Amino acid sequence: MTIKSGIYEHYKGGRYRVIDIARHSETEEWMVLYQPLYGEQKLWVRPFDMFAETVNIDGNDVPRFRFIGSE
Repeated sequence: MTIKSGIYEHYKGGRYRVIDIARHSETEEWMVLYQPLYGEQKLWVRPFDMFAETVNIDGNDVPRFRFIGSE
């Protein structure tokens, strides 16, 4: 399981830096470690499957997070 490090844009508009993936110690679920590029910029994790999924907006499937480039 891999994800490209770099800058992603959430479908609602926020930008985030993806740092790496990690495994949850209890469930062994893959998580994405990322940092918002606004506000306090604290680190967050989100399940990999949720990070990589598509969402339906007005009848169109779009990625929840769209890769926009390396740093």
